[in-house]
Amino acid sequence: MERLTSYEITVMFLALGILLATARVFAEVAQRWHQPAVLGEMLAGVLLGPTVLGALAPEWSSWLFPMQGRSAVALEGLTTVAIALFLLVAGMEVDLSTMWRQGKTAAIVGGAGMVVPFAIGFAGGWFAPWFLGWEGKLDPVLFALFFATALSISALPVIARTLMDLNLYRSDLGMIIVAAAICNDLAGWIIFAMILGMMEHQSGHGMGIGQTIVLTLGFAAGMLTLGRGLIHRILPWVKAHTSWPGGVLGFALGLALLAAAFTEYIGVHAIFGAFLVGVAIGDSSHLREQTRMVIQQFVSFIFAPLFFASIGLSVDFVRHFDGGLVLAVLIIACLGKVGGCSLGARWSGMPSHEAWALGFAMNARGAMEIILGMLALQFGVIHERLFVALVIMALVTSMLSGPMMQWFLGQKKTRPLGTYLMPRTFLNPLHAHDRFEAITALAHAASAVVNFHPETIAAAVRHREQLMPTGVGYGIAVPHARLEGITTPIVAVGLSRAGIDFDAADGLPAQLIFLLLTAPSDEGAQLDILAEITKIFRDAHIREHALQVNTYTEFLALLKSEGVG
Repeated sequence: MERLTSYEITVMFLALGILLATARVFAEVAQRWHQPAVLGEMLAGVLLGPTVLGALAPEWSSWLFPMQGRSAVALEGLTTVAIALFLLVAGMEVDLSTMWRQGKTAAIVGGAGMVVPFAIGFAGGWFAPWFLGWEGKLDPVLFALFFATALSISALPVIARTLMDLNLYRSDLGMIIVAAAICNDLAGWIIFAMILGMMEHQSGHGMGIGQTIVLTLGFAAGMLTLGRGLIHRILPWVKAHTSWPGGVLGFALGLALLAAAFTEYIGVHAIFGAFLVGVAIGDSSHLREQTRMVIQQFVSFIFAPLFFASIGLSVDFVRHFDGGLVLAVLIIACLGKVGGCSLGARWSGMPSHEAWALGFAMNARGAMEIILGMLALQFGVIHERLFVALVIMALVTSMLSGPMMQWFLGQKKTRPLGTYLMPRTFLNPLHAHDRFEAITALAHAASAVVNFHPETIAAAVRHREQLMPTGVGYGIAVPHARLEGITTPIVAVGLSRAGIDFDAADGLPAQLIFLLLTAPSDEGAQLDILAEITKIFRDAHIREHALQVNTYTEFLALLKSEGVG
């Protein structure tokens, strides 16, 4: 059996250590500057690859990161595993229940955000393929389909992270954005899987195209229905009979690798199987947010940096940079996605400023675009010039997403939180054993100041809570709903020193619970108040003192003394 020599193993570990350490350092720097971590990881690869190190010290670059030989094969195998695991995590962000429950609005926004950029991309790839980097070696229909798909997908992990950074992830707007992105991701990756199957058939490898398409669609349908139900039944047994978090982690990763092997066998890439397993596992209510975060951190801090840094090792970004092509791809991508999603949002009845914010949120392509482009490059669908343009487009749209959302949503001056509080809506202590009892108690308090029956309020908030838990972490929960007839926002506050489980990502029970009621067309009040609560009580000093107050007056005085009330 052929094996790596001791010398090759030494060089391999040295290369991996340098690559991972550099990627993590650059990722941390990028995040300090409020940029996506993937930007720093990519820059680390560019620094160590042919663009910089290869130009300054080509012998060192080829020694550490050889393009051929057993060491190169070993690195490629590791990065293939890394990308499959990253797609597992990306799939776990896809909450099918959220998508279905959002109904009409998510369907319209997601459909418009897919159809409009797909049509524009296909037209561009069909009528002007040479301008977009087509070199005549590939079927023009496949090239046009790929370019259309590349413009249609969004990056759900980047979108979710942006919403969390802006304290909007648990808001109604955040849920619509996430649901629409889920529609885009599912449709986009299924279409891309078909394109890869066609490529395998065209090159004479793999199964027949008809067999590949049938097996791909059958596997996707089975995994998202029967497979999803079976995993939902198995997860409680895994949690009950294995140690945490190793049991669930091993179950998820093992199943993802098996599915990856199957989809690779039928003629589409291994990542498609891992992605579908992630969707099936992530949709189960038995998967706690804390467990989800453990899996995400395990993959995101170890495997993902290796993959994204390795991209920079394979392409010279200076030699293959084409300014005209980069600008064209960026403009076409933004017009299609922002325009399509914004039109869909306005058609659904959303206010103009929220519709534009939604469009720019969905415009973030991030890691998903880079992965799709890398696979297309490996399969010969595109060449280096278009790949570089797609990578730059993905990074630019991801960097624009957060600031543009803030610009469209942050035009109003927010009122201090204390102006929404009243003695009758302050409960200390809050007597409740679970989140639904807490919602009922706070609904009764809110009904004292608004002309609604307590059960009407409680039912609306419980329905919203079932769509997505409202535990935001740091011991805070903000259950909320929009009700016709509300003229001014109502905030009810409950203090629970024992804590109540609101399924927060950090696993901490909520001790400060804020029930928020606003009008359906509240001109952004819900988003502003949600962001204000999270901003104030993330401060451990304020939380600690808030839990020590006895009366409403003391609570209000605390906010005033801290300059936030």
